[in-house]
Amino acid sequence: MKCIKRFALAAVAAATLGAGWAMAAEPIRIGAIISKTGAASFLGEPQDMTLRHYVKKINEAGGVLGRPIDLIMYDDATDANTARTFASRLVDSDKVVAAIGPSTTGITLAVAQVFEDARIPLVSLAAGIEIVDPPRAYVYKTPHTDRMVCRKQIADLKAHGFTRIAMINGTDGAGKTLRNECSIAAKANGITIVADETFNPTDSDMTPQLTKIKNRSGVDALLVGGFGQALAVVTRNYGQLGMTVPLYQAHGAASSAFIKLAGSASDGVRVTSPLLVIADKLPDSEPVKKVALDYTRTIRAITGGEASTFGGYAHDALMLLVDAIKKANTADPKAIRDALERTKGYVGVTGVFNMSKDDHLGIDDRSLYMVDIRNGGWAIAK
Repeated sequence: MKCIKRFALAAVAAATLGAGWAMAAEPIRIGAIISKTGAASFLGEPQDMTLRHYVKKINEAGGVLGRPIDLIMYDDATDANTARTFASRLVDSDKVVAAIGPSTTGITLAVAQVFEDARIPLVSLAAGIEIVDPPRAYVYKTPHTDRMVCRKQIADLKAHGFTRIAMINGTDGAGKTLRNECSIAAKANGITIVADETFNPTDSDMTPQLTKIKNRSGVDALLVGGFGQALAVVTRNYGQLGMTVPLYQAHGAASSAFIKLAGSASDGVRVTSPLLVIADKLPDSEPVKKVALDYTRTIRAITGGEASTFGGYAHDALMLLVDAIKKANTADPKAIRDALERTKGYVGVTGVFNMSKDDHLGIDDRSLYMVDIRNGGWAIAK
């Protein structure tokens, strides 16, 4: 069982603003459960870095309501049982007033009831629509849902005249929901699924499944669904087999890390992605552009590399909670939850959030784009 150290980031504020300020103000304890290691480290590493940086930045600026944030963050190692242990610890021992994460759909579903029963708001960083549909009173999320992604993908396939597709999806929560949602969307649009394969998120070779698809006649395009490094493995194997049918990836591949891992085989892959990766190519009238570019510049200054959409989800989760605490004018969990549910017009990295009793995501597919990977970079798809 691994844990990320408890970041008593109030200490940063003490050093910056004086020990007296930090001692006089009780910290606001916010928990986080992130997959920094394991199969989903692809997601968790940028989330971990983002949360640490922005909590430090908030504390250096005076905290929230004059109180420092104490970020208590654990690494679930992409394991649901480990995550449940940490969820209980955050509630029972750490006494957090809100929590962020986990990184994946399956693990979020494994811990959601812990926070629901404790009446502590949780903002997930995972895509699965089951996280918020039907809505739970205390559970929210920041990424677009797999249903939005599939509808976008299928609409693009239909627009290009593709009527016979193959799918290969992970057996994890994200892969299963993408398979289900894309199957529904395909049927509704008269598109036939002629091959349907799966892979384990920890598999290091998907050549057998892809060979079956390659040998199937009449396949117009290939859809891949899941998360983590397995998406890059599928893409590399696709290239090694010399496959030429158009390859579509869901938003789990929307990061420069995917391009690096998949190598030259990623060139030409079409990805359904939040606007972060192509923010610099958007018109200035796009309300999210400035926030997304600010985040991109910040991450580039810290790491020397490109920002990840997964880190963007963490940014939005933290800032939504901070906004809710400010509006509630208290760190009481129920008041935070109520303010979160009343969020309107909040401009994040991922989209403009408008939440309600029936919508615990609050963004729509207007901030979701079809993008192509070209020469190691991103381009808006045509």
